[in-house]
Amino acid sequence: MSAVLEVRGLSVRYGEVTALDGVDLELGTGTVCGLLGTNGSGKSSLFRSVIGLVRPAAGTVRLHGRDPAVARRSATVAYMPQAEAVDPDFPILARDVVLTGRYAGMGLLRRARRRDRDAVDAALDRVGMTDLAGRQIGRLSDGQRKRVFLARAIAQDAPLLLLDEPFAGVDQATSEAMTRVLHALRDDGRTVLISTHDIGGVDRLCDRAVLLATRLLADGPPAEVLTPQVLGRVLGVGAPGREAS
Repeated sequence: MSAVLEVRGLSVRYGEVTALDGVDLELGTGTVCGLLGTNGSGKSSLFRSVIGLVRPAAGTVRLHGRDPAVARRSATVAYMPQAEAVDPDFPILARDVVLTGRYAGMGLLRRARRRDRDAVDAALDRVGMTDLAGRQIGRLSDGQRKRVFLARAIAQDAPLLLLDEPFAGVDQATSEAMTRVLHALRDDGRTVLISTHDIGGVDRLCDRAVLLATRLLADGPPAEVLTPQVLGRVLGVGAPGREAS
């Protein structure tokens, strides 16, 4: 069986700027991997390459052996962006936002079938948003909206989930609840790649950590990647709770 995600020699350039330079990354089934790096390290470019929105200057990306654009159209990958632009006056309910995660399999008319509605209900229940499913999305708090967007990714039923800074701006209770959900998804055989700045939470959240700075600099268990020596050299910080050495 092929890897869920296989990146080989990936380079991405924007004009004269190199965003990624020869990155190799492979993810198998049932893991939560944290993608770490400063702003400009290439995390967003990697995500955009995986979902087929950026054409590599060199290298390849395959999702279950398929081209990213094909994988996206067939709902093989679900993407939760860092920032969702929400018009507080737009009349869409939380439930309907989650339903958009099912669009790829609903045909041109986008008629929801029973299995689509069941998937939406199950995803909302999983993130603890069932009671607010009928609320307008703009009337939810930031943390509640994050849960809704995570539910949308879950409802898509993709084997690979890409989450861009999912914990940014959420409170501790929401962060802990989302962590439990992601661990349950992993235990169900899903693969989760998370871009995060929360170094202190990586060891609790992730099975694996990848440190990116245009090139892949470290890859392994969080305890091996999040050392004072590695973080001090690359990010200018120490390990969680310690001063940089």
